[in-house]
Amino acid sequence: MNPHVVRPLGFSVPDTTSCGSTLRTRRVSVSYELCGRFKAIFSEKSGTRFSTETRVHLGDVAEVVWAVMASSGTGSDGVENSLEGEFGGRDVTAKRYKCEECSKQFSQLGNLKTHMQTHTGEKPYMCEECSKQFTRLNHLKRHMRTHTGEKPYRCEECSKQFSLLHHLKTHMRTHTGEKPYWCEECSKQFSQLGDLRKHMRTHTGEKPYRCEECNKQFTRLGNLKTHMRTHTGIKPHKCEECSRQFSHLNHLKTHMRTHTGEKPYKCEECSKQFNRLGELKIHMRTHTGEKPYKCEKCSKQFTTTGTLKQHMRTHTGEKQFRCEECGKQFSLLHHLKKHMHTHTGEKPYRCEECSKQFSQLSSLKTHMRTHTGEKPYRCEECCRQFSQLSSLKTHMRTHKGHRS
Repeated sequence: MNPHVVRPLGFSVPDTTSCGSTLRTRRVSVSYELCGRFKAIFSEKSGTRFSTETRVHLGDVAEVVWAVMASSGTGSDGVENSLEGEFGGRDVTAKRYKCEECSKQFSQLGNLKTHMQTHTGEKPYMCEECSKQFTRLNHLKRHMRTHTGEKPYRCEECSKQFSLLHHLKTHMRTHTGEKPYWCEECSKQFSQLGDLRKHMRTHTGEKPYRCEECNKQFTRLGNLKTHMRTHTGIKPHKCEECSRQFSHLNHLKTHMRTHTGEKPYKCEECSKQFNRLGELKIHMRTHTGEKPYKCEKCSKQFTTTGTLKQHMRTHTGEKQFRCEECGKQFSLLHHLKKHMHTHTGEKPYRCEECSKQFSQLSSLKTHMRTHTGEKPYRCEECCRQFSQLSSLKTHMRTHKGHRS
């Protein structure tokens, strides 16, 4: 027999002549002297810290004795025989306490009483700082760390500290690379169970978070909170360069590139760079020829939803952009902006060859052909070429008159 193990009451507990602490069960009038090793095992198994004297249920004692005997080389049969001999054949680890509400069973009466609070809604433990209430004392103790700032759990790899042990365990996976949660649909792996649950909604289509203003639904609570800013108008993210504010953090990050000039997204076909991933994706369609947006009226296709919406106005006749100077209306915003130059006299487009200025970019491009000699418009009848489309149209009349 292990020299550090004695057998009072017919089952094994460690010899404790060096520590002198005691442990008493509630239903058996017997004291057990425990050494530090037994305390450590009991603390690990039950989550209880020893004071000078700690009372526990008989089921706890049986569980810890089992662990101690197993660690000292005593087989499971020896444990069962010892417990059976001591407690008259009763199974001290049996779940004898049953909840009458949901039929769940417990080995300890205290656990049943705690469980009943989930049905009654009773929360007897209240935080004196913020009045939040809890069903369990240990939940209150953990909550108190949010007020005290206590973070007793420290990562030995990077020294980051945590208020909860399970937060440390989850954090450790960033060092180990462990991803124990696995999606059965697509085999993707996750380091946190919560991330797996969120991911599963991409397969199930579940959107449990609903906006009470417009009934739009979301897969994540964070997405709902961000969406709510479209109703409240809250823009918590501010640019320190120009003071512009944004409702989304990623919108601010994208905006910052207009100040830094950063363009992290590069086209592998032509090396053109973009500051937004979405712009790169749209640009790629100029190489692939993809036009995923189709007009239901005339079947014409477009590369972006924006150009489709603009096109739809040719069918509806909608002209939502109105000049405040003369009342003229336009279907496209950039048409209104070009028109405004006729009122302001602004000519922002300048020819680098002769310094002539123009109010419209298209006018500058047409003018540049007088310098380059380019004549892109060709008559199909006589092959004569012109620098301007209007000149070609005028020329075509000479053929029509000739035919008549």
